[in-house]
Amino acid sequence: MKNIRFTIFIIVFAQFCCTSLWFATNAVLGELLLNFQLNNNALEHLTSAVQFGFIIGTLLFAVFSIADRFSPSKVFFVCALLGAGINAATILETNNFLSLLIIRFSSGFFLAGIYPVGMKIASDYSDKGLGKALGFLVGALVLGTAFPHLLNGFANKISWKTVILATSAIAILGGFLILLFVPNGPYRKRNYKPAFKTAKLIFKDPKLRIAALGYFGHMWELYSFWAFIPIILTTYFSFHNSTTPNISLLSFTIIGIGSIACVIAGLLCNIYGEKKIARTALLLSGFCCLISPVLFYTDSNVIFITFLIFWGMVVVADSPLFSSLVAKNTPAEYRATSLTLVNSIGFAITIVSIQSISIISNYIDPKFLYLILGIGPIIGVIALFQNTKPIS
Repeated sequence: MKNIRFTIFIIVFAQFCCTSLWFATNAVLGELLLNFQLNNNALEHLTSAVQFGFIIGTLLFAVFSIADRFSPSKVFFVCALLGAGINAATILETNNFLSLLIIRFSSGFFLAGIYPVGMKIASDYSDKGLGKALGFLVGALVLGTAFPHLLNGFANKISWKTVILATSAIAILGGFLILLFVPNGPYRKRNYKPAFKTAKLIFKDPKLRIAALGYFGHMWELYSFWAFIPIILTTYFSFHNSTTPNISLLSFTIIGIGSIACVIAGLLCNIYGEKKIARTALLLSGFCCLISPVLFYTDSNVIFITFLIFWGMVVVADSPLFSSLVAKNTPAEYRATSLTLVNSIGFAITIVSIQSISIISNYIDPKFLYLILGIGPIIGVIALFQNTKPIS
């Protein structure tokens, strides 16, 4: 039991290290804009490039069942090293907008061998209590995603290039930790053939289908909220002519607090079930979307930031629960493929969401912009209520 706990800890910590690659450029966007003379809409395009790379990567990993056919720990290690190397190339002075898009696309591609594969590895070590294990794992993803904002919060002491190199260095550390300390799990079942029919399995099985639909609704909101946190904060303080605080540190707090919510949700699902907790989180995050315009008008910075912190918790609390439902209701030999494919579709949805907000922002008051994010939670909640039998 102690060995299993130690292994889960290593997986969680390695996930934190490697997923810091995800928003590395978002945290230093201001410096990138100046250094490479980028347009102001670079945020949407660079973020979407990561998501698009992740989608292509997950599709290929799923179609060829990479982590089901080969050692998932070795797949994780190789992708961590390649992702770290690609990310480090961001600091090259010869970069331009196109090369940065390619770098971010490639980073997303190799993240496909880190995030869903990390969940696969955790599921290979968890017979019972998978929701709890994935709560810690997705919490590590959230903290890793927020970590570059923390580094950039001290930008007056360190350069933006140091932020990029630091994220690459800890990604390499995470890869080596998995390789050295996490062998194949006791519940792993190897699949020797590509799983071309896994998509049919997901949408044919009602338990998998409802879990996937809930996840897709969740994803419509999540990454757009994360990507636009600095803009949300800047919009609010500009609207109220307030002194602008350290946006990077606030962004880290709002995103990073979600890691605690994931852990709490993972613990609660052992009592109330994944479906009930996921549905509650979706309802609360959808409510935040719908009342966001009202909060922009409050003169209290404390109230507004507290609201964003709460939103930052409920927007991601359901993520490990949906992954747990997908993993639990998929045959073990197709588990990595199923998780990867559902991730791929979910991240394709994030591109549509991010780009929709970017386009619509040209036509409506920015205080009303984030009402659009409520579409996803509404669809997800409806899907979860439609199921007449428990899926957990």
